[in-house]
Amino acid sequence: MMDGEEGEGGPNSQGDGNPKESSPFINSRDLDQSQQYDGKTMALFEEEMDTSPMVSSLLSSLANYSNLPTGSKEHEEAENNEEGPRPSKKPVKAPQLGTLMGVYLPCIQNIFGVILFLRMTWMVGIGGVLGSFIIVFMCCSTTMLTAISMSAIATNGVVPAGGSYYMISRSLGPEFGGAVGICFYLGTTFAGAMYILGCIEILLIYIVPQMAIFKIEGLEGPEAELALLNNMRVYGTIVLSFMSLVVFVGVKYVNKLALAFLACVILSIVAVYAGVIKTAIDPPVFPVCLLGNRTLLSKGYDVCAKVVEVDNETVTTKLWRTFCDSDTLNATCDEYFADNDVTEIQGIPGVTSGILAENLFGNYLEKGMFLEKRGVASEVNADAPPTNSNRYVLSDITSFFTLLVGIYFPSVTGIMAGSNRSGDLRDAQKSIPIGTIAAITTTSIVYMSTVVLFGACIEGVVLRDKFGEGVSGNLVIGTLAWPSPWVIVFGSFFSTCGAGLQSLTGAPRLLQAISRDGIIPFLRVFGHGKANGEPTWALLLTACICEIGIIIASLDAVAPILSMFFLMCYMFVNLACALQTLLRTPNWRPRFKFYHWALSFLGMSLCLSLMFICSWYYAIVAMGIATCIYKYIEFCGAEKEWGDGIRGISLSAARFALMRLEEGPPHTKNWRPQILVLASVDAEQNVEQPRLLSLANQLKAGKGLTIVGTSVQGTFLDNYAEAQRADQSLRKLMETEKVKGFSQVVISSNLRDGTSHLIQVGGLGGLKHNTVLVSWPRNWKHPEHHQQFRNFIEVVRETTVASLALLVPKNISSYPSNGERFTEGHIDVWWIVHDGGMLMLLPFLLRQHKVWRKCKMRIFTVAQMDDNSIQMKKDLITFLYHLRIDAAVEVVEMHDGDISAYTYEKTLIMEQRSQILKQMHLTKNEMEREIQSITDSSRGSIRRKNPPAPRSRHSVDGGAGVAEQPEDEVQLIHSKNASTPTSPVGPGAAAGPNAPAGEREKAKAPAPANPEAGKDLFNMKPEWEHLSPVDVRRMHTAMRLNEVIVKKSKEAKLVLLNMPGPPKNRVGNENYMEFLEVLTEGLNRVLLVRGGGREVITIYS
Repeated sequence: MMDGEEGEGGPNSQGDGNPKESSPFINSRDLDQSQQYDGKTMALFEEEMDTSPMVSSLLSSLANYSNLPTGSKEHEEAENNEEGPRPSKKPVKAPQLGTLMGVYLPCIQNIFGVILFLRMTWMVGIGGVLGSFIIVFMCCSTTMLTAISMSAIATNGVVPAGGSYYMISRSLGPEFGGAVGICFYLGTTFAGAMYILGCIEILLIYIVPQMAIFKIEGLEGPEAELALLNNMRVYGTIVLSFMSLVVFVGVKYVNKLALAFLACVILSIVAVYAGVIKTAIDPPVFPVCLLGNRTLLSKGYDVCAKVVEVDNETVTTKLWRTFCDSDTLNATCDEYFADNDVTEIQGIPGVTSGILAENLFGNYLEKGMFLEKRGVASEVNADAPPTNSNRYVLSDITSFFTLLVGIYFPSVTGIMAGSNRSGDLRDAQKSIPIGTIAAITTTSIVYMSTVVLFGACIEGVVLRDKFGEGVSGNLVIGTLAWPSPWVIVFGSFFSTCGAGLQSLTGAPRLLQAISRDGIIPFLRVFGHGKANGEPTWALLLTACICEIGIIIASLDAVAPILSMFFLMCYMFVNLACALQTLLRTPNWRPRFKFYHWALSFLGMSLCLSLMFICSWYYAIVAMGIATCIYKYIEFCGAEKEWGDGIRGISLSAARFALMRLEEGPPHTKNWRPQILVLASVDAEQNVEQPRLLSLANQLKAGKGLTIVGTSVQGTFLDNYAEAQRADQSLRKLMETEKVKGFSQVVISSNLRDGTSHLIQVGGLGGLKHNTVLVSWPRNWKHPEHHQQFRNFIEVVRETTVASLALLVPKNISSYPSNGERFTEGHIDVWWIVHDGGMLMLLPFLLRQHKVWRKCKMRIFTVAQMDDNSIQMKKDLITFLYHLRIDAAVEVVEMHDGDISAYTYEKTLIMEQRSQILKQMHLTKNEMEREIQSITDSSRGSIRRKNPPAPRSRHSVDGGAGVAEQPEDEVQLIHSKNASTPTSPVGPGAAAGPNAPAGEREKAKAPAPANPEAGKDLFNMKPEWEHLSPVDVRRMHTAMRLNEVIVKKSKEAKLVLLNMPGPPKNRVGNENYMEFLEVLTEGLNRVLLVRGGGREVITIYS
């Protein structure tokens, strides 16, 4: 929207400096504040007066609201002060133009143009009356259907400057609007080039051929053609420079001349109809000379005869001398000249002559072919090559039906002239539909009638004579005009000049409107102009692009180019109307009622068909340009919310897809992790574990659903602003980490319930998460963080109940960011229990991301005493082959070894700590002292039993500090990413793989089956007899597995591991965390995985 577009709602400017496009709604502050409080009878609404003004004081602004641009006539007075604050507005003069002057006549002037005068007769001669009528009818139907759609859009509110660009951008969004706006701009610019070329063609061929710089006389074939094109280039550049200067000096001169140019057009058309009427009464004398059936150049003869009688003596003519080697009667002549007679026919036999039947069907020609009259005998030696071709009228281009469509279509463009002037109209919503449709009806009738009348009045060879070379160099349509051919020549000359000026006036303003909308960043410089608003820079660019058309120099080559751009523009106008109608958006209330979505779709289909009919390669190029602009705006352009129809389509499509998803769960082949990331925020509402989002991005690679959720403690009324800040923080981090998904913040009285709510209600319909990603609770052994592991275990329980998969990355701060790259290494999968294939699928998904792409996958599985490890390996290799997953396979044999003394000691310490903390309700200081005493005694016990394992003294130090609170005080508090070194536990710590083999052996108990033997051997404490056998076995399993995993996967970049299930009752929470800690001890990056209870990977296609 242009910067000058400012009405009553002008001060309510958006962030990009553009005024609001809606009416001055509730938040309008234009009114004097004192007026809002005058009504003492409305005390009930007093508190809302500052944001909701009284209707009585607002109605005047609403009724007289004019968010209109200054029209082209007011551009001389327009202000351009976009950089700074706007000064007080000048009163805008009330628009006075009605339907006739404001819409009808401008449309007539823009539609009638150069093609009618320079190419219409040639098109009828080449395509025939029937073929040309079909072309005209098709093109006129397209513009009529487009006008109906445009009328609906234009009467659905205010349409400021930019015309079709504004309509499309506000209906289909900034991406489509920008793409089609640029296409419309290019079409208008190339139209300017076409009009200038037409102007030069009329000047150099029909008015003053002597002005040619590159002389055509004496040149033949390609040389003559090149000379003509060079003349067009030189004079075209001169005329373009002059017109650009006129537009730069002042638009008011162009506007004042517009009516004079329009008068020339109307006068010329009236002269044609007068000439047609005259042919019925007295056909004009326009002889055409034929040799056999070939049309001769009029400049090649003086008399249409081989010889003439002068004083009873036969004398050869100029024509004889042209074809023979001398002027004597016995001279050697051209074979075709000798075999065929010379005849003279009337070029315009008249409307009553019946010539229509001969011109009914097409006569398409190859380049260089002779223009031949149908039905005339001709003696041609098929074996002899054609000679003296330059003596005949030849076809200058190869013609075919689709070429005619491309050349003709520009003559029906210009239907947007009325909607572009909506700011100047007294009643735009009434004038635009009536004026535009009336103008198209008028021009369509003229075009269709002239097709028939040209075919009925003019000889076929004359119609096909594009430049009038067979009729003494006259403009063919001029030969028909009355009273003189010069009426048409000068009328069409001034008409093309005016149309060229209009194009050079309108195109820069269109570019300025697009630039000031700010949707295409690199075009913003073209939004600036002179102090009075004239788009200087845009005019300069327009002139440069127009020069490209001038360099092409051929009217027939430029016309299809602008046909493409206009057709694309019209196609999207129809699409916009159809979409708005089908979506039934509440704001779609056009005053023009005579539209239907089916008509719009028909118009859109016609436009698309005509694009490919005209030129399939130009159509592809035009679509490519539009697509590039679309993608550029999508990725780099300013984000705009214009309430466009594409958003409506997105909503409808999303609803339809969600309803389809409700039909049932996805098939295993379509299963992918739809992740709910449970993030935590600190007191400043910043995300504490940004690497969680990095991992989510690496797992998803932009596919599927990702929801990043967090919970804020408090009440909705008190903490809403805090929740908004948290949501912004999530969105910002998601954008940084390139996570495509949604953020969700829940406010709850405690964090535990908030997390539960996220798990329960995340997603919508069938688009729900099936996987939860939550980080391992950091420092869970410290007393101040004891709530974390309780909340964590509750999450594990809830995901199990909800049949959701669970991913728990341990040491999340050490995970790679999206910018890192592993050039080598392994992703190790420890497949201990079957979880539906999650452990197989996750590494495959990770390796799709560039961070993990170079890592190789290894799969380890554990064989017990009764298992055949060799057969297990073969079966696993076969299974992976069927899954199409490349991975190295290893089966690790883990026999039932002895339970070590350290295992018993570790289990005892774990249970003692748990029991003591449950029985004592202590203050924090007392609790810490009690824990310290337990820790000291534990250290002494371990020191006595395991002197060779010095690291084991730290195994309890970090894990002893766990207290318990009542259940209603449990909260989920995720800590920051900085991970402290966890306490080494298990045999890998007491006597790890790096310790001497002897020390590892000493850490084992040789006979676990008999407790008495164990006590005698190790001098065990009597309390060990009372340990839970289940806990001892679990600790033993954790330690043995950890020892094997550390041995095999110590150097792995990532270890994926089955996560054991949580205890069924809450009594064993602390023990569960200890088991997991022991299981993952000594590993840098561990991803604990729990399946969701369903198969997620299949061998079938």
